[in-house]
Amino acid sequence: MKRFFALFISRPVATTLISVAITLCGALSFLFLPVSPLPQVDYPVINVTASLPGASPETMASSVATPLERSLGSIAGISEMTSSSALGRTTITLEFNLDKDINNAAREVQAAINAAQNLLPSGMPSRPRYYKSNPSDAPIMILTMTSDTLNTGEIYDIASTRLAQRIAQIEGVSEVSVGGGSLPAVRVELNPTALFNQGVSLDAVRSAISSANVRQPQGYINDDEKRYQVQTNDELKKAADYRPIIVHYSQGNAVKLSDVANVKDSIENVRAAGMADGKPAILIVIRREAGANIIETVNRIRDELPEFNDMIPAAIELKVAQDRTPTIRASLAEVERALLIAVALVILVVLLFLRSGRATLIPAVAVPVSLIGTFTAMYLCGFSLNNLSLMALTVATGFVVDDAIVVLENISRHIENGTKPFIAAVKGVHEVGFTVVSMSISLVAVFIPLLLMDGLVGRLFREFAITLATAIGISLVISLTLTPMMCAYLLKKRPRNVKAKHRGFGRVLLRLQESYGVALNWVLGHRRSVLAVLFATIGLNVYLYITVPKTFFPEQDTGRVLGFVRADQSISFQSMKEKMTRFMQQVKADPATDNVTGFTGGSRVNSGFMYISLKPLGERTESSAEVINRLRMKLANEPGANLFMMPVQDIRVGGRQANASYQFTLLADELSALRDWEPAIRKALGELPQLTDVNSDKEDKGAEMAITYDRDLMAQLGIDVREANSLLNNAFGQRQVSTIYEAMNQYKVVMEVAPEYTQDVSALDKMFVINKDGDAIPLSYFARWQPANAPLSVNHQGLSASSTIAFNVADGYTLNDAIVEIEKTMTALGVPSTVRGTFAGTAQIFQETLQSQLFLILAAIVTVYLVLGILYESYIHPLTILSTLPSAGVGALLALELFDTPFSLIALIGIMLLIGIVKKNAIIMVDFAIQAQRTAGLTAREAIFRASLLRFRPILMTTLAAIFGALPLMLGSGDGAELRQPLGITIVGGLIMSQLLTLFTTPVVYLSFDSLRQRWQRKKSVTQQIAEDTHEA
Repeated sequence: MKRFFALFISRPVATTLISVAITLCGALSFLFLPVSPLPQVDYPVINVTASLPGASPETMASSVATPLERSLGSIAGISEMTSSSALGRTTITLEFNLDKDINNAAREVQAAINAAQNLLPSGMPSRPRYYKSNPSDAPIMILTMTSDTLNTGEIYDIASTRLAQRIAQIEGVSEVSVGGGSLPAVRVELNPTALFNQGVSLDAVRSAISSANVRQPQGYINDDEKRYQVQTNDELKKAADYRPIIVHYSQGNAVKLSDVANVKDSIENVRAAGMADGKPAILIVIRREAGANIIETVNRIRDELPEFNDMIPAAIELKVAQDRTPTIRASLAEVERALLIAVALVILVVLLFLRSGRATLIPAVAVPVSLIGTFTAMYLCGFSLNNLSLMALTVATGFVVDDAIVVLENISRHIENGTKPFIAAVKGVHEVGFTVVSMSISLVAVFIPLLLMDGLVGRLFREFAITLATAIGISLVISLTLTPMMCAYLLKKRPRNVKAKHRGFGRVLLRLQESYGVALNWVLGHRRSVLAVLFATIGLNVYLYITVPKTFFPEQDTGRVLGFVRADQSISFQSMKEKMTRFMQQVKADPATDNVTGFTGGSRVNSGFMYISLKPLGERTESSAEVINRLRMKLANEPGANLFMMPVQDIRVGGRQANASYQFTLLADELSALRDWEPAIRKALGELPQLTDVNSDKEDKGAEMAITYDRDLMAQLGIDVREANSLLNNAFGQRQVSTIYEAMNQYKVVMEVAPEYTQDVSALDKMFVINKDGDAIPLSYFARWQPANAPLSVNHQGLSASSTIAFNVADGYTLNDAIVEIEKTMTALGVPSTVRGTFAGTAQIFQETLQSQLFLILAAIVTVYLVLGILYESYIHPLTILSTLPSAGVGALLALELFDTPFSLIALIGIMLLIGIVKKNAIIMVDFAIQAQRTAGLTAREAIFRASLLRFRPILMTTLAAIFGALPLMLGSGDGAELRQPLGITIVGGLIMSQLLTLFTTPVVYLSFDSLRQRWQRKKSVTQQIAEDTHEA
């Protein structure tokens, strides 16, 4: 091995150029790395949508959702299938296993839709469609379009026809959706009284409109010289073109459409509205494609905004309502700042201990080379610059310097003892080479179980683990090549000057070392007491892990909040729109709010949605959670409606679209059982202090007008049910009766009775059917109606009826507290087995993660043991080294309790890092003690005592370097601090406690195992002697 190290030391130019090449490759790779808040976790999710205008939610569930679900449910790899059926629309969400290829899944979904086609209602205007989605990918930008002169239909047309297509072509954009309105349309608003007087049925009007607007090929005519395309005026474009249509002849007189209806240019759906800045608005919601650089994508969109403004009329104002990148930029800037501070602090630690500018320069070069070189591996692996990968580099600062410190300190010690620098470099790196390799390999081994994990945890932290492991690997190479070479040529042999060596901090360090020697000598004489303390820390670990508050992931403050408005189920669209406006005005008036956009309507009239942008952290004093709490209290008294809010998170895991962050789903084979138990369960959960914003997606109290036909009378009158249903659909269903074809888009002709008749139940008295004899038969003659309750939506999970109760966690509690209380409540209520409760989305993943946490920690410990056993060719020494772990665990968990920080996935990674870090001290001690016993013939006590004293300085240096590397994460503030702090707190707390205890427990454990080994050998030799004597006898 000496020749290997000497090769690099004797060739400084080659060694330097290798390091320069590593740095240049890393710097170049850095320029091409995408930027994102967190590692990309693509959930294979496909949504299937189907529509049947005018159909009730129950009809959509039974005739559309169920046949599709039965066909789709046969696809392999589906982890969850949910559906929601509302008025005229069904959406089925298919969540696949993470290892399922989304493109293959899409093909299977299309095949399943085709297989179910014959089972679907024939009146559907189009076949079911599917589209891919990623529930964890929130919008990166939202644009709003408003105008004082143009109506929303015209704006929507421009947005969907011109801008959406253009934005979708921008590199990095995957999906552009337009909301808050609908396309222009010709609306035919029928007058029932005029129709009755003229004897015109609604079906006759629909048929006349459909026949008057036709697009068909007419062919061509050839003469001797030319060919003529035949073109007719068969298409009608504007409302004015439709008014003269003759719909009927009454007593020889033509009845025109304008005689029985108000025909006007309007929009397809008058029951949908978007709002921004107190005005009607169209929203353009933009999402990025997987792996795209968010910041660059947003920059490209912003660069195109002047061109977009040139594409639209001057009367339209185009504004950026929400931009995801400011908080990402700020968060990454904070992590980068923490990284630079960590590097500076680590270098200061080296300077403090070695008190030499030349010696400090060596790790000052090794650290950036290791960190910058890591970017090459990140680029080759397709990683991004995100909070977790940059946190890995920040933490790595304390690790990568460790290897350089151990090599540098040992070489410096030889030079201080009078050895020439070149010889000291070769000798010094050879002595600690195995130690450095053991430290690095065993630290990397900690992450092997994590890399082998599938699911969210494995996907989320793979970048963190590989980034950190790469930095450590490069550091190992640098510490064994560049560091000793620089020591050989930069460090100078100085005359031994004991007084100078022990001045200033050197004197403090000497006194610490002397005090440590006295304390260690006492401890080695009281080994049983120390072992008792060690076993007590193991028990304390178990107790603290059980009692520490637990959550899934730290709640981020991204500066964005989602607002969900839920109103009485029988509310009208106009009333809902007014309530939305009031809510938005009050939210906008809050001093922490920057911008609010929203929309309401569509298939669910009683719900609305808001995108709320908060001011940057530097311009507000409260976190997003505190702002939500303030707004919740302020807006709690709105009669007939509730506003639920939740902060937008960069990681969202499956589950239904709900009005809160977490979901608890009730399943039942019979809908009646669900209807019986859901209200009681929801009420009980709403009374729990651990929960807030408890609400349910079960909406079965909508107002319905239940119409009952007298079928016998209808048969006598010559009327069938189909005709009666068609009458109601024509009158109240916004029925699309024709299509207008334009060069850039297609528009609808929509027919229903005039608005004044849709706002009063008495309109049913004016409805009539023309029977086979041409008689006008009023609806009231063969039907009766009365108010009733009806569901606004029907939900399924799998093929079971379902209802999802959404909730947020109240202040002062954690997600684990909430889950435990929900499970207790279900048991206390005595819910029968026919009704099953299961957590969904983030809460479900948290439960699964909680169950695997201990396994992951134990797997990491076992892996490290195996690696150390292989390196040391010993079953015992790895146990000595691993005895450092209990104290680190206690320190980490106590620090989390002290700082009131829940145990999350980030803290779990901190614990795993500690498994790799704290054993370094033991490795340094044990490795030196083993060499001393083998080469110097010392006893175990003499060897471990000498190793502990001689290695006291590098142990202290490496520990302080790791602490100072994590300190900026622990004490940092600003954007993204909530992600960084748990990691910093865990590492710093664990290192401090470990440093205090393992300096004493490791020598004691080493001696204890050595005593056991000697007893075993004596017993074995006695047994062998007895066997030999017996054999001779």
